[in-house]
Amino acid sequence: MLARRNLLQTSAALGAALPLTARAQAFPDRPIRWIVGYPPGGASDTFARIIGAALATRLGQNVVVENRPGGGAVLASETVARAPADGHTWLHVDNGILTYNPALYARLPYNPDSDLTGVGFIGRFPLYIVVRPEGAPTDFAGLLAASRQRSVTYGTPAVASPHHLAMELVKRRTNIDVTHVPYRGGPAAMQDLLGGQVDCVVIDTATGLPFIRDRRVRVLAALTEARTPDVPDAPTMAELGYPDTIAYGWQGMSLAKATPAPIVTRISAEMIAAIQSPEIVARMRGLGIDYQPWTPAQFDAFVAAENALWRPLIRELGIRLDS
Repeated sequence: MLARRNLLQTSAALGAALPLTARAQAFPDRPIRWIVGYPPGGASDTFARIIGAALATRLGQNVVVENRPGGGAVLASETVARAPADGHTWLHVDNGILTYNPALYARLPYNPDSDLTGVGFIGRFPLYIVVRPEGAPTDFAGLLAASRQRSVTYGTPAVASPHHLAMELVKRRTNIDVTHVPYRGGPAAMQDLLGGQVDCVVIDTATGLPFIRDRRVRVLAALTEARTPDVPDAPTMAELGYPDTIAYGWQGMSLAKATPAPIVTRISAEMIAAIQSPEIVARMRGLGIDYQPWTPAQFDAFVAAENALWRPLIRELGIRLDS
């Protein structure tokens, strides 16, 4: 009787596992949707299309990028969180989607911590504090001193962007007195900087490097752990005496939480291989993007560390996007 019961239990367990195993082995069996919560033409859309094309070749299925902009990418995030957990619906993620939104919104139709799981890392975008090359402080100490004498303004691509929160972190570490001026995108902020409408701008490497290379702006500080190869003369905040003043914009990919582990592992491995192809390496290097071939567990650990830093800061600042 006991042997029969054990046999039945074993059979039931195997029966439950078979559909999962079969799904993993069959993946992918139809075109894949890569959901991007921003309009076409931006950095997220661009990288989804570049990497998606490489992954389509590796996986043997089309990867169709779907842009679902609006509302801090909440609609796009909910779409993937509620999609069948079979690996055929991907979410392009960033600081805002995974880290900021739970602190920026009183209610979300999804919980990134419990409804999504990390798959792969796309890259970190170094951030710089820049000023005009003439008629502006020549170093961060000068900017700090200027803020003691008059109101200093700083521009960023948007409210609650990594750039905005990075400068608020700088503000807390250094006691610099600055006022935020948000724009609709980095290029608009840079044009107003050159026109003298703002005193400085926090800009990411993808948008800022052309201005920096052409010497149209001066870099006062890099918000990175170490000096960057693209701007080797720019000191880090730690070098200037302000440790733990580190901030990046970053991107990655997530799936619905219940996606089978073999599928997550497969996508992760193919994504790492795709991003390390010569064509994509050259594209990222040209934009100054920092890439690490993180496993899903490493990416999730990175996000958890980001959450611990930025969510309390957002709540302390009282920034809300649904008020």
